[in-house]
Amino acid sequence: MTKDFLYNKTTLNNGLRVVTEKIPYVHSVSIGLWILSGTIDETRENNGVAHFLEHMVFKGTESRSAFEIADSLEALGGHLNAFTGKEITCYYAHILDENIDLAVDILTDLIMNPGLSEEDISKEKQVVLEEINELKDSPDELVQEYFIQSLYEPHPISFSTLGTKISVNSLTRKNILDFLKLNYTADRIVVAAAGNLKHEKIVELSRKFLQKLPVSSKRNSSSLPEENQITKRISNNFQQAHICMGRRSFSYSDQRRYPMLLLNTILGFGMSSKLFQNIREKHGLAYSIYSFADFLKNTGVFGIYLGTDKDKIDKAIELVEFELDAFKCNPVGEEELIKKKNQLKGNLLLGLESTSNRMNRLAKTEINYNRFFSINSIITAIDSVTIDQIYDISCWLFEEGKLSKFILEPAG
Repeated sequence: MTKDFLYNKTTLNNGLRVVTEKIPYVHSVSIGLWILSGTIDETRENNGVAHFLEHMVFKGTESRSAFEIADSLEALGGHLNAFTGKEITCYYAHILDENIDLAVDILTDLIMNPGLSEEDISKEKQVVLEEINELKDSPDELVQEYFIQSLYEPHPISFSTLGTKISVNSLTRKNILDFLKLNYTADRIVVAAAGNLKHEKIVELSRKFLQKLPVSSKRNSSSLPEENQITKRISNNFQQAHICMGRRSFSYSDQRRYPMLLLNTILGFGMSSKLFQNIREKHGLAYSIYSFADFLKNTGVFGIYLGTDKDKIDKAIELVEFELDAFKCNPVGEEELIKKKNQLKGNLLLGLESTSNRMNRLAKTEINYNRFFSINSIITAIDSVTIDQIYDISCWLFEEGKLSKFILEPAG
């Protein structure tokens, strides 16, 4: 067991990790079962199975009906939910501290004893197919899905988390069970909790319910394909054009992570950012425009999204590229850098008012770094970023001919 302020970590005999942060002045606990399993563990044939399994466990277990699962914590004022990403699936709850035993019982029941009846599988396929249809009606999300796909094809990172209509329809109970047994193993699970808790209690509950989980072989991994610059345009029945442009960037563990976060804050995070002020406020070419920096275990993405009129696509892209070239030459002055550091630190500290956000931070640092970072160490890392570091990253990131673009434009 290691300690850092009110942080604790214990690794069970089967490799399962338990990380907690005690926050004695709250009356709640946020707890999650973080499973190193996501779209990256799929094939084209079973694409969507990680997300589908996440749906299915809420349809009932061997001892609880779907309603009993839904009602169990809600009746106590709590909250139960889950999400699936490219590399991780998480089942989580936010409850009063006095209900922690029940929350762990339910969360572990979901992954240990799912019912997975043929009838429920058939019904849930229709739900997921509607989710796929809903994405196609959300062009601002769809263009980013296509953008990621174009950056990573044919690697599994390029797959849709939802799957395709063909792959979802073809899923069988055996496919789902095989995926569960292969990926939901002790050495690929982190139990993370933050709130008014006792670490020993969370360890005891984890051992009680999860000790029998098997250990898997090493997680399969495939090499990323060579990065290529790609430009694609697709016409659809949208009223507005949606554009996503950018390229692959850095992983969670890359030392350039904090300079990248500051670059993103300066360039496209919030209404005071350069892109918002110049593209929207000065030229009126976009209602929504922002940049984003996403990090994964072995790679990352930097992107810019904007929505504009179909007749202004080329002008909007030209202006964004002009801003990026200008940013390379003069990314930020000392005074502005201090302001943006304060903005980034403020966002971080405000987010830590939430036990859910603190639980998320615990899990992600454990999964990606196998260690804990105190808030002070993160603030120090942000304060240590220099103008030269941001300049070096901008020169690499916005190198001429390296940015990929994906454009969804109205037909006609």
